Amino acid sequence: MAGRADGPGSYSAVRTEVIGQTMVITIDRPPANAIDVMTSRGLYAALDHLRIDPQLRVGIVTGAGDRFFCAGWDLKAAAAGEAIDADHGPGGFAGLTEFFDLGKPVIAAVNGLAYGGGLELMLAADLVVGAEHAKFALTEVTLGLIADAGGVLRLPARVPRAIALEYLLTGRPFTAAEAFRLGLVNRVVPGAGVRSAALELASAICAAAPLAVAAVLEIVRATAAADIQRGFEILRTGDLPAYRAMLESADAREGARAFTEGRKPVWRGQ
Repeated sequence: MAGRADGPGSYSAVRTEVIGQTMVITIDRPPANAIDVMTSRGLYAALDHLRIDPQLRVGIVTGAGDRFFCAGWDLKAAAAGEAIDADHGPGGFAGLTEFFDLGKPVIAAVNGLAYGGGLELMLAADLVVGAEHAKFALTEVTLGLIADAGGVLRLPARVPRAIALEYLLTGRPFTAAEAFRLGLVNRVVPGAGVRSAALELASAICAAAPLAVAAVLEIVRATAAADIQRGFEILRTGDLPAYRAMLESADAREGARAFTEGRKPVWRGQ
């Protein structure tokens, strides 16, 4: 399936394409793939379709062209009257930064500059493939703002505090190589290979059991602020429906059976 994200209003800046069990979502707003309210809502509509469609296993978010992944908030929309605290819809800015119950992995295929809200969108993804020429920055302080679409929360949780504060307080850009060293990017590849590398990663996820993938995401999210002991307490007694469903699933029995029979498992998501 290829087309535009469906939903209320026109989301012509968001293109979707289904490849196997992966939905590729492309921000297509020349020249910089900047995001306004309608684009945020379009991205959420596409991601919500990913969530509810049982045939889809993984999402990839990328930008059109090879220069910009996403330049963040559309400052032209701001100049035209879009409020700083405008309602970007149920998924928050870029449709993903506050979409906490998606339940399926999202890969950011960063094909160029990821500045401001573009970097916040990347940080909200589960995995990242970056082009060698990609650059990253949280530039909000240079515009009299802060990175409150998740940057001030997610970056200090992912990298050493002093490094996070340097980026947040100065807006200094950093390279894909730096992002890789910091653990913000899973793979760095030549620009022409970003899409194929993201699809390869998605394919590897699709080969795993869907209920197990959902359980991993649920547990990682539920225990993010916990130490190991508390994490085990949550694992054993917490409200973790995806984990419980995985433990009781036919897929769990199929995995062991396929291993002993020397064949590939056939996952049914149940």
